[in-house]
Amino acid sequence: MLDKKKVKLGIAPIGWTNDDMPDLGKENTFQQCVSEMALAGFTGSEVGGKYPTDVETLKKALDLRGIQICNCWFSSFLISRPYEETEKEFIKQTDFLKAMGAKVIGVSEQSYSIQGKDQPIFEGKYVMNDEEWKLLTDGLNKLGQIAKDKGMMLTFHHHMGTVIQTEEEIDRFMNEVDKDLVYLLFDSGHCSFAGIDPVKVLSKYIDRTRHIHLKDLRSDVVAQSKKEGWSFLKGVREGTFTVPGDGDVDFAPIFDIIEKSGYEGYVVVEAEQDPAKANPLEYAMKARKYIAEKTGL
Repeated sequence: MLDKKKVKLGIAPIGWTNDDMPDLGKENTFQQCVSEMALAGFTGSEVGGKYPTDVETLKKALDLRGIQICNCWFSSFLISRPYEETEKEFIKQTDFLKAMGAKVIGVSEQSYSIQGKDQPIFEGKYVMNDEEWKLLTDGLNKLGQIAKDKGMMLTFHHHMGTVIQTEEEIDRFMNEVDKDLVYLLFDSGHCSFAGIDPVKVLSKYIDRTRHIHLKDLRSDVVAQSKKEGWSFLKGVREGTFTVPGDGDVDFAPIFDIIEKSGYEGYVVVEAEQDPAKANPLEYAMKARKYIAEKTGL
């Protein structure tokens, strides 16, 4: 059983509205989204594109529902643009998150990413050279120091279609960044989709993990995605991902690692689907029930 004093449970708004494909869930308002999160029993949320950008407005809406902001996606461009551009936006975003009471920011390197492009997700991913590796890790160390100085933590999100996707890339990344400044945002779904055993990655890096995304995978959809050369976003539309307990990933060993490590922080259900096919409230409740049964949270 997970320790409720240490582990908090959140959910991402991407199940209601997809910021990468705004037609998915365009009918779902911010108010409906956070109300249904609360109704399903979640107390943490990441930030979505429809969320108010004014701190007081957002705080009031969330306080009414007993929800806390726990993280926000941040796109870095450290290997393709001047460092200062990313730093300026990073400071703005960390200031907003700190004002909202969040402790982590989730960074993903988006230079040359194919995750949003209309090309097969398993073909043509960009591979960094040594110079780019150094640009990335040095830049993240600097951003990590900025976060640390604010009392926050930079967590890095390995992601399909980006420069940090494979097991080898995750290992090299974790070896080359400063372990006191840059932490891992572990995502079970992106490990599984990339053909990596999520248990292997989490067991190796749990002590350096500060944020966890829980998403399940439908292996038959992944097989079809590979066979037909789907893009990442086409796969999302067709149901690559789902909530924990609804797909083919065995979460028992993942929960076991979290429990035994004494992990402190959020575990967040983040399963982007087409809301027209997967009713957000229904699937949020399904995930909440499964996690409660398996972990006691």
